[in-house]
Amino acid sequence: MTGPAHEGLHDATTEEVTRAGGAPVAVGSGTPAPDSEAAAAVLDLFDRTDEHDRRLALTTPTDSALGAFNRAGLLTAADVHVATGLARAVGERDADVVLAAAVATRAVRSGSVAVDLAAFAAQGAQALPALPWPDPEGWTSLVAGSRLAAEGGLVVEEASGLVYLQRYHHQEVQVAADLRARAALGPPEVDEGVLSAGLTRIFPGAGYAEQRAAAEVVVRSRTGVITGGPGTGKTTTVAGVLTLLAEQAVAAGSRPPRVGLAAPTGKAAARVKAAVDRALDEIAARTPDPAARAVVDRLREVEPRTLHRLLGWRPGSRSRFRHHRGNRLPHDVVLVDEASMVSLTQMARLLEALRPSARLILVGDADQLVSVEAGAVLADLVAAVPEQAPAEEHAPHEVDRPAPLALARLRTVHRFGETIGALAQALRVGDADAVVRALSAGSSEVAWMPDPDEGAALRDVLTRQAVDVLRAARAGDDDAALAALHRHRLLCAHREGDRGVRRWNHLVETWLGEAETGLNLYEPMYLGRPLLVTANDYATGVLNGDTGVVVASQTSAGVPVRMALIDGTGGRSRYAPSRLGEVETMHAMTIHKAQGSQATEITVLLPELDSPLLTRELFYTAVTRAEQRVRVVGTEEEVRAAVQRRVVRASGLRQRLAAGP
Repeated sequence: MTGPAHEGLHDATTEEVTRAGGAPVAVGSGTPAPDSEAAAAVLDLFDRTDEHDRRLALTTPTDSALGAFNRAGLLTAADVHVATGLARAVGERDADVVLAAAVATRAVRSGSVAVDLAAFAAQGAQALPALPWPDPEGWTSLVAGSRLAAEGGLVVEEASGLVYLQRYHHQEVQVAADLRARAALGPPEVDEGVLSAGLTRIFPGAGYAEQRAAAEVVVRSRTGVITGGPGTGKTTTVAGVLTLLAEQAVAAGSRPPRVGLAAPTGKAAARVKAAVDRALDEIAARTPDPAARAVVDRLREVEPRTLHRLLGWRPGSRSRFRHHRGNRLPHDVVLVDEASMVSLTQMARLLEALRPSARLILVGDADQLVSVEAGAVLADLVAAVPEQAPAEEHAPHEVDRPAPLALARLRTVHRFGETIGALAQALRVGDADAVVRALSAGSSEVAWMPDPDEGAALRDVLTRQAVDVLRAARAGDDDAALAALHRHRLLCAHREGDRGVRRWNHLVETWLGEAETGLNLYEPMYLGRPLLVTANDYATGVLNGDTGVVVASQTSAGVPVRMALIDGTGGRSRYAPSRLGEVETMHAMTIHKAQGSQATEITVLLPELDSPLLTRELFYTAVTRAEQRVRVVGTEEEVRAAVQRRVVRASGLRQRLAAGP
């Protein structure tokens, strides 16, 4: 299956899988991580609503292997249809091979780029023994010798035992090859005197030692990764790196570098732009020379974009863009923030669109939740490459195996108090005992509610906030309404279920109606309704992830009206509610939606033990959204299970990078 006709079929089917949805993480469904013994196996099954559930493959015989796995909730209709379509295209008739194609498709839907069939079958046979599982020992070999593998529909990596859909194997190989090719060009030239002076001025004293070292590593590299948790100074480092690179261009007599500033979402792109501008203000204040200050000022002209807009979005395609190997990006420097959210497909398209001489800087927290789509690229890059000290750049690299990228990790947290910092660190390293100690410390920063009756425990907290938002909204007080809104966030793992966003939004609205008279919750845009924007609207400037409140206002003639007050990265704006596109109520929100944002106080509602989302990465991401206080709701068993379970995404990228070409 290597010809153009088959490529079209393959692109269409894998896009169908992406649209089909499913859990954003899959625990225990891929290649075990080094600490896999601590990663509890939780199979991600769907619960069918009825016999007409769209996830059921109604045309597939129930007595077939595919039908049995579909009825058990392990495979969706999309998984089955992709597998049968691939088998039909090449004439594959072996039922176990077709099942392997469906399982590989399921892996992509669950976030992995491949699947270890032996591990998956062994785990599945233990959890669901009634299903017709193939022999774990021979399944991979059977697929490797199949017609489907010979035609390229599936790719089997003999060394790792991973089985890929062709498209994702190609992307993984391409990403590793492109990074190696960039490294083979050698480090860029650097004016040592200009760099030394710039580092001293931009990052003065011992307080900036970590950022100074990280910036030097990145400036000396063609591809650099800056990783660290919230509050470790990543944005300060990024602004310094851009300034240092601009100063290098001036010293070389070149034009100012063309900078592409991007992030996976519009909200994240706008947020990093605002944060970088604030950091540039601080750098400008430490830059007395007018010419040097002009270099800093020019960097404020950089416009943020989503990765899709940077690459040139093409209508009708989810994976191809205007910029590619035949039409490269014009930028000299491309900086991608929130890189943990970048999928394998996005990274492949970005690397192929870069000019070989362009700098690539990836910034993010490798311990946070990974991309919703397939891949865990940032985590793979961080795991594959040892952290680099600035002095190591001066030592000659091995000629035949230059490091594929330079890694700088920021560790010192400047944002949190001591107890939240201790909790975050314990989560990051996976120390369940330390997590329980931090939760039990009795600190004013961290509260723990192990009581399973979450409603009674949280009613006062949530109702008080909702009432404060409502009263400020009725008074038309923008400042008070937004202050009350940003005071607290309730974060859930799921959208549905007893601990899901939908139920908790309904509960808070019910409690609010009981606490305040005259509230009409039947009106979609009721006064005091907290809003979460769920889609970008570039006409109004409202971006996915922006928040707001419906507040009282009046026309110039004094007629009372309601306005949607949106607090975006660029500032506050009021809109007629009819002008807004896709919005949701935000008394509660998912942890995935909260990624990249903060609130004064955070309440984390942990999912139940059998949830595949109960993972360390989810818990860590939720806790690190808090600026001053965090409240965790969940039993000790749930807390310990979350710490022990990792997001396991099958991928061969880190092994490819670590092993070399």
